[in-house]
Amino acid sequence: MTNASPRFPNGTTVAIGAILVALPWVLPSLTLASEILVVATGALSCTLLLGSVGLLSFGQGLYFGLGAYVSAILIRDFGMNASVAALAASVAGCLLAAAAGLLIVRRQGVYFVMLTLAFAQMGFFLALAFPKLTGGENGLGNVPRTTIAFGQFALSNPRLLYAFLALLCFTAFAVVQRIIASPFGSVLNSIRHNESRSEALGYDVRRFKFAAVTIAGGIAALAGAMNTLMLSFVPLSAVDVETSERLLIASLIGGVGSPLGALVGASVLSAMSDFISPVWPRWSMIVALLLIVIVLFLRDGLLGLGNVLRSHRKEAPNG
Repeated sequence: MTNASPRFPNGTTVAIGAILVALPWVLPSLTLASEILVVATGALSCTLLLGSVGLLSFGQGLYFGLGAYVSAILIRDFGMNASVAALAASVAGCLLAAAAGLLIVRRQGVYFVMLTLAFAQMGFFLALAFPKLTGGENGLGNVPRTTIAFGQFALSNPRLLYAFLALLCFTAFAVVQRIIASPFGSVLNSIRHNESRSEALGYDVRRFKFAAVTIAGGIAALAGAMNTLMLSFVPLSAVDVETSERLLIASLIGGVGSPLGALVGASVLSAMSDFISPVWPRWSMIVALLLIVIVLFLRDGLLGLGNVLRSHRKEAPNG
């Protein structure tokens, strides 16, 4: 697994910014470009946990759904603008992740994974249990296209909507990169490599894990708010376990060794869904095969493909 550069900003920061600017021009629709931003931001929360701390979470869809519902309710029922709604959703995600983190960071390995899955399932059934608040199976509709801030810049303009989502996405990536480049990020990386040694050095491992889980929850909730702004609607699937799986798969496909992997994985997964699903309804089989190949042969995801090819070229003359 590749480690991120200790400097920030760096080449990865430039690459992320360039990709976000280029997406509307190279893709056939702004809808697909906006979808990639949403998935990439959500996948980034998985990348932070797995790539920086070594924590595998199947529960990020819980915070994604919470962010979607919170932003929708604030916009529809309280007339909040998009900036306030997105910020509030992210804060709500941090608070819920902190509450869940008090319990789940006490466990390791498969027990940690199962607890994240249990919380995600609990969130789904709670959304079903309170249809007056969440819309239940019908989803939460009638979310108007609001403005970015102070009644200015209406998001009914598709290009302005994409620009705002891109700004939120880039901010999330910049925050994660800054965390990775900080002393706090160095401790997280130490925990990922050798938790026992980190604890022996005097670090409160649970506290660092708790902080990482909390931040990741806020990022996933921000992605949920972005999804609401894009759709003007919150489907029940926003809080489904399948959403957690999709975010995790996107991060694995791109590679959890770098934040850029979340954007690459989201682009590949969203593009496959958009281009292949109309032709072949069972397109997810291709995703499953791709994931198997990556797990077996490309532990750094698609971002590590270049390193694998270079290593084979160096070994070829000796073969």
